[in-house]
Amino acid sequence: MKLIELHILQSFPVSCLNRDDVGAPKTATFGGDTRARISSQCLKRAIRLHAKELSPDLFAGERSKLIVQPIANAAQRHGAPPEKALEAAKKLCDALATFDESAFKKKGILKVKTLMFLSPFEREQIGKDLAAILHENPDAKTLDKKIKSAAGKIQEAKLKDAADIALFGRMVATDHSLTVEGAAMFSHALSTHRADNDIDFFTAVDDLQAEDPSIEDEDRAGSGMMGTLEFTSALYYRYVGLNLGLLADDSHLGALSAEDRRNVVDAFLRAAIVAVPGARKNSMNAHTLPGYVLGLVKDKGQPLQMINAFETPVRSKNGLMVASIDALKEHHEQLKKTWGIKPALEIAIPDRPLDEFCAEILSHV
Repeated sequence: MKLIELHILQSFPVSCLNRDDVGAPKTATFGGDTRARISSQCLKRAIRLHAKELSPDLFAGERSKLIVQPIANAAQRHGAPPEKALEAAKKLCDALATFDESAFKKKGILKVKTLMFLSPFEREQIGKDLAAILHENPDAKTLDKKIKSAAGKIQEAKLKDAADIALFGRMVATDHSLTVEGAAMFSHALSTHRADNDIDFFTAVDDLQAEDPSIEDEDRAGSGMMGTLEFTSALYYRYVGLNLGLLADDSHLGALSAEDRRNVVDAFLRAAIVAVPGARKNSMNAHTLPGYVLGLVKDKGQPLQMINAFETPVRSKNGLMVASIDALKEHHEQLKKTWGIKPALEIAIPDRPLDEFCAEILSHV
């Protein structure tokens, strides 16, 4: 397996980048201590959306339940009558992800019950197939059968504009042949040190409270409301890996030119390094950049994160970044010596600026 790996250390101030079911920052126990945590799913979405900003033509996939009308529109573009195109799209989407009859009957909303990850090119190919089926004008039973079989042809539409699907994967419970294994791999980000959640008590002032006759005189100097929010502050280690062999496979981005695949990898690397989840960005704005990024290219081997560098929590009276970098470097050297790991490339930020860092890795793609 030819791999690109990123080992990232990033410090965030007061933040709640990833919340649990009660609105508190997520945590995990590791090495016997509580650590701050950002889930891989949370990080993946931030990276996917940022990559789309950097390269919208190549990262054009959309994950949504609202797929019926776009597919019907595609069928119409290929000559299908509007009414027949819509009915065919509903049947096809029902086979893909179960058409939501309740939403349609109550509010006239055309949607399915399960999120479906599709690209514009895939939707266009599906629409083209539906139009061809409708043009044949088969009987009702044959029509239903052909429409359902058309759903399975999505895999024949190359992911020319869907680097996000190739990288992040797609799961289709109703037809496993449409499932795409993501070429990218992510760890949950964990703090390199012990980290406990804290509580922020806040109040909000009513600007016109003095004029409110329902407020007693002695209460008019008080707040209009008050409450609490949980937050944390931590330095995280996170791992991102990319299976280059799988990415170039025909089931992924094999239809792209080598240059376009390099552009995909470049956008992915930049997004993976700088993207930050957007939770509470206005009230806490914890957006920072990594303090250290170790980039590795491996011609063979398996994905290997280095979280065990921090199995013993980092402790320091002079900040945590330098101590965490030292722990990561020491652990990496131990792994290479003990297990005979020989990366084809080792490069780091801030030793090299971002543009040079990415260019050097891309020379191995």
